[in-house]
Amino acid sequence: MRRTLKALAALIAYPEAPLVRAMPEIMAEFAAEKRLPEGVRVQLVRLCTMLGRDDLIDLQERYVALFDRTRSLSLHLFEHVHGDSRDRGPAMVDLLSIYRAHGLEIADNELPDYLPLYIEYAAMLEDGAGVPALADVARILAPIRDRLARRGSPYAPVFDALLALAGAEIARGPGAGDPDEDDPEAMDRAWEEAAVVFGPEAAPGRDRGCDRAATILARMNAQ
Repeated sequence: MRRTLKALAALIAYPEAPLVRAMPEIMAEFAAEKRLPEGVRVQLVRLCTMLGRDDLIDLQERYVALFDRTRSLSLHLFEHVHGDSRDRGPAMVDLLSIYRAHGLEIADNELPDYLPLYIEYAAMLEDGAGVPALADVARILAPIRDRLARRGSPYAPVFDALLALAGAEIARGPGAGDPDEDDPEAMDRAWEEAAVVFGPEAAPGRDRGCDRAATILARMNAQ
């Protein structure tokens, strides 16, 4: 599963030339991953085809418009947890220390709550601990998946795949009343009213780094 997680992390990172060149290898990884539903694998291959075919500048512009300029689709986990509150800084520091404890070093210009980084961290965990690490963020991934699906975005299957690997059965939301667009005040009100909570408490014997991540990310309020 590690290679699959790394491939999924790559797909939702900012598209650059090395990613485009890696598309044949990534497509082969998804085609061979039997833990993913067949329909999800087919859609992932379609996304890979698009990323390998379309003009790179166009891909980058669409990516920025989708994930960087639409707050409800942010790929920064703590945006959906803390918003702009003071709790976000300490949470970043704690998550960074977890990464370093597992040998994951990030660049100075990267934020530790960036979802592709978190997926890389999950891929590094031993003894199946990557699954509960993904489950810890499932309640964030599911609404993003729903919003992408309603937009008809080809990126939605990446989140379907992550939820499938996490073993998280979260039904698609109805979409009614979701302030999905670029209204920060409306999004703030919605997140205050319906905050997301991470997965269940760590089971005995679970990877200690994963336990700590769950503690940090459990700062969310229950729905």
